[in-house]
Amino acid sequence: QLQASGGGSVQAGGSLRLSCSASGISFSFYDMDWYRQAPGKERESVAAITHGGEEMYADAVKGRVTISRDNTKQSVDLQMNSLKPEDTAVYYCQARHVVTGHSIWGQGTQVTVSS
Repeated sequence: QLQASGGGSVQAGGSLRLSCSASGISFSFYDMDWYRQAPGKERESVAAITHGGEEMYADAVKGRVTISRDNTKQSVDLQMNSLKPEDTAVYYCQARHVVTGHSIWGQGTQVTVSS
């Protein structure tokens, strides 16, 4: 299972660090993603990191967000800087097995950015 944490309320320009801890899976065989879903909008990809450490970012967050993983701790973090009100959403982490494609979702963590 996946456990996300680190959400909260910040003012525009602030920073937050989200963490997602995995248990019960062979973490190093999973690509990891962060998604977000704002009210009334579809869930969208924010960032991803492959099992090999390759990082990918959505254009909306590129340059402001850094994804990282620690296979020893079985966790993936999302450092978010220069937050904007439009970053307000529930953020979810997902694990995708690199061979089977089986995916696991964590519960969401709320990020609220006020102007």
